[in-house]
Amino acid sequence: MTFSLLADLNPQQLEAITLPKQSVLVLAGAGSGKTRVLTTRIAYLIQSGQVNPYSILAVTFTNKAAKEMLVRINAMLPINTRGMWIGTFHGLCNRLLRTHYQEAGLPQAFQILDVADQLAMIRRILKGLSVDDKRFPLRQVQWFINNAKESGQRAVNVVADDQYTRHLLEFYSAYERQCDREGVVDFAELLLRSYEMLNRNETLRDHYRERFDHILVDEFQDTNRLQYDWLKLLAGVGTDHPAAVFVVGDDDQSIYAFRGADTGNMRSFERDFDIAKVIKLEQNYRSHGNILAAANAVIAQNTERLGKHLWTADDQGELLRVYRGLNDFDETSFIIDEVRALQSKDIPLAQMALLYRSNAQSRVLEHGLFNAALPYRVYGGTRFFERMEIKHALAYLRLIAHPDDDNALLRIINFPARGIGARSLEQLQDAAHQQSCSLWAAATQKCSSNDNNAGSNSKGVAGFVNLIMSMRQNWESLPLPQIVERVLVQSGLIPHYKNERDGADRLENLHELVNAATSFVHEADDDSLVAFLTHASLEAGEHQAGSGQDALQLMTVHAAKGLEFHTVFLSGLEEGLFPHDNSLNDSNGLEEERRLMYVAMTRARRRLYLTLAQSRMLHGQTRYNIPSRFLDEIPEKFMKWLSSTAGARANDNFIVADSGNDFRFTRVIRKNSYNQPSGIAAQWRIGQVVRHAKFGEGVIVAYEGAGNDARVQIKFSEAGTKWLMLEYAKLTPI
Repeated sequence: MTFSLLADLNPQQLEAITLPKQSVLVLAGAGSGKTRVLTTRIAYLIQSGQVNPYSILAVTFTNKAAKEMLVRINAMLPINTRGMWIGTFHGLCNRLLRTHYQEAGLPQAFQILDVADQLAMIRRILKGLSVDDKRFPLRQVQWFINNAKESGQRAVNVVADDQYTRHLLEFYSAYERQCDREGVVDFAELLLRSYEMLNRNETLRDHYRERFDHILVDEFQDTNRLQYDWLKLLAGVGTDHPAAVFVVGDDDQSIYAFRGADTGNMRSFERDFDIAKVIKLEQNYRSHGNILAAANAVIAQNTERLGKHLWTADDQGELLRVYRGLNDFDETSFIIDEVRALQSKDIPLAQMALLYRSNAQSRVLEHGLFNAALPYRVYGGTRFFERMEIKHALAYLRLIAHPDDDNALLRIINFPARGIGARSLEQLQDAAHQQSCSLWAAATQKCSSNDNNAGSNSKGVAGFVNLIMSMRQNWESLPLPQIVERVLVQSGLIPHYKNERDGADRLENLHELVNAATSFVHEADDDSLVAFLTHASLEAGEHQAGSGQDALQLMTVHAAKGLEFHTVFLSGLEEGLFPHDNSLNDSNGLEEERRLMYVAMTRARRRLYLTLAQSRMLHGQTRYNIPSRFLDEIPEKFMKWLSSTAGARANDNFIVADSGNDFRFTRVIRKNSYNQPSGIAAQWRIGQVVRHAKFGEGVIVAYEGAGNDARVQIKFSEAGTKWLMLEYAKLTPI
């Protein structure tokens, strides 16, 4: 058995899998077989008798990855994996809190707020405090709260340096009180409360440290600070017998800084866990040689990296195809023509991906594909548990399990419509606020008071209370699918969508929810309603790939992480678009953009297209951008230019002559770097909208010269196109 587990491994994979009990950092490049290494390490530890399956804790970043890991282990070993602790950070912390809800200070049936529910609660809190949400935008307050939690800080721990932050802290405190009152937690709270519980409860902490002597973490480069601190606490860093922590990651694929991912955790791990050796998985089993060589050349420009060099035993393959279109419509037409040509060679559409840096780019691409009658699928669209009708049904189910959930109540108290107006809701919220209780408690109290002056609105509230009470009758003794069926019928959701003109798809989704409950019963250790609702919350936000018709895959570069395709089209390779404008003045931001480029390139197995446009309509304006610096970082020998301006590289400039819809680009050799115009020109860029005192508003379409000799060409809305000396033009950026 051991021999079969270790068959066909390369030396580095074998070393990582068979390492004695110690902490190790496995630096795994794209397509290097990291999932196989991680799962085989678990199987090897169990099969060789070093540990029992329940002494292993394995952390992944998606539920899909956790399920895949369990399937692979089941295929390798004749064991029951259902009781193993394998899941996401949030899933594992939820398991801890469910088991020790009293120690965590939570109700047994606590519910999890998804992003939308959390936002709804913040809206209610700000309204209750009479706060202007224009001055304090809801998403900014949400970000402040989540960022504080992911940094391990409660409201009382955050230091306010100004009055604005003091207001945010006030909202954070009110939010904490409301969550405690309703017995709900958000995603960040799962991890923070789990960390706090283990940190203060020595008995509990020692129990889990003794139990989990092997901890494995996938996608370690995506961990935030709190996740790393949680890992250190559970592993017993600094104790006499710390756990052996096996982390797999790739700093070159760290692309989630906007979610709090901290690439510094990899270097901290080396220091904190006394890592003697880093094992590098550099042999790539996915892409041809030219694709890897080009990707290596780009990522090598980053200075803050641990360092590795991908290689393959496969062929060098084809050169990267680069196309520069006159505009974004021309770029799209080229992509469509190439897709059709590949189709004619029997390459399925599903094995082709069209990637873009920004969602705003997809409009022209989708329009072109629609007109060409090419089926496509936007990967990462609305997911099952986030669909409106499903969220309605889940809200009813949440009230059955936990009636004090205000967000759930507000979502469906008048859906389907039952005559409950805004005034009645305001009265209910005022009563709950005055009595410091949940909306459900206020509603039931209102109904039991037998108010003779109750109007039709109050009767509507009473009807809703009676409906939920009837749904809750004997619910704990019913099978989960039967509970769901009862809710769908009694709530009125099924009749409501039957009467809707376009309700057929929503009805199918509601019926599929019953199927989801049935499958959950067969697959889960805990088939309770609370467990199912937890499953739904944790699954929300996962990337659910569509099924059915063969279709071209459209997605952002971020969404492409972890996927691979025969052919990849990477569009919009222009300065200001990729790399994005927001990154150009920040070295850390630019390095992350370059990591995004690296991720995009390494999604391709056999063929990679890089496309750009000399002008594109974006955000309602025509932009004239120069080619992305990333093109300039790829050696010429790995590329084949297909456009009529072939050979003009990213370090060329262009003057734009406008003749209707026809753009003619003339090559101009610049005297200074394309990204770092010197002297007075440093604050200006091509595509920037500016205002001139005499000529009005215009767009910078070209520039040349340096220092006091720098000048720009501006296409003004009314005055036409003019060259102006920057030293004297006195332009104002818009």
